Amino acid sequence: MDIAQTKITTVRLTAAALFMGMNIALSSFGIPVPGGHLYLCDAVICIAAVLLNPFEAFVVGGIGSFLGDMIFYPLPMFVSLVTHGLQAVVISLISKKVLKHHPVAASWIAVAVGGVIMVVGYTLGKTYVYSTFEYAMIKLPYEIAQAVLGIAVSMTLLWKCGIKNAFDRMIDNI
Repeated sequence: MDIAQTKITTVRLTAAALFMGMNIALSSFGIPVPGGHLYLCDAVICIAAVLLNPFEAFVVGGIGSFLGDMIFYPLPMFVSLVTHGLQAVVISLISKKVLKHHPVAASWIAVAVGGVIMVVGYTLGKTYVYSTFEYAMIKLPYEIAQAVLGIAVSMTLLWKCGIKNAFDRMIDNI
């Protein structure tokens, strides 16, 4: 194995581990709103999915959310594994395969589709886990707000604060 590939693998592994740890940590607390909480883990999942490949994104989104829920709130942990895992993979694929010459537009499309996946996945998952469609519908506005918050925070950090460019430069310099 070439040393350059080892460095890239090490950097990517470290980045995935860092994002996974952030995902777990941000699963532990939320922003209190009347009737619920908004969690910032969606922003971490979106950022990681835009920066990393689909497998790494799944590890951060799916497994990270699963572990966070297992530690802090185990009832929906399998819903989180599937929903956030699928969300991360789809965001990663779209942001890397669609509109290759327009990465900002591609990532906006990707995180918007990912937000829809998260809202639908959690709504269906909560219907199954809590065995009541009404509970899932009561929580639907919070899921939508969490998705919008995650999209806004992630896109601001990626493009306005320069995380995407810094990550690409770091990978290119290795």
